[in-house]
Amino acid sequence: MHYQSAEDVLSEWMSGICKGEIEKVEQLYHETAVLIPTFSPHTVSTAVGIRNYFDQLASRDNLQVRLYEKSLKKQFLGGSSWILGGIYAFEFEVDQLLLTFPSRFTFAVNLEYNKPIIHHHSSQVPRNLS
Repeated sequence: MHYQSAEDVLSEWMSGICKGEIEKVEQLYHETAVLIPTFSPHTVSTAVGIRNYFDQLASRDNLQVRLYEKSLKKQFLGGSSWILGGIYAFEFEVDQLLLTFPSRFTFAVNLEYNKPIIHHHSSQVPRNLS
């Protein structure tokens, strides 16, 4: 599938997370993609590693992710390549308590690829120390 915009890729990714369609999410990542995940200290750079990470994330009860629309920034890199960055929040239950994890993200995508995500970095927003 070819995507019309980087925002379409992000929307498809978020939809896959929210609907538990993890295979759809995994299929967005290019064969050479690098994932620096939100809930793991390890960088992932293989299809199996990406699948394992998202399978583990999907095991969380009531998993959702929502975008803070006003935070979204888009940069054109040339050709069909874009960077999207901003803040989204993961939500899921831990011990029957719904927790929210605001997180910063960057997606690098190439819309020429059927699997357009070439790099994805996500990290929880740190608590302000001041």
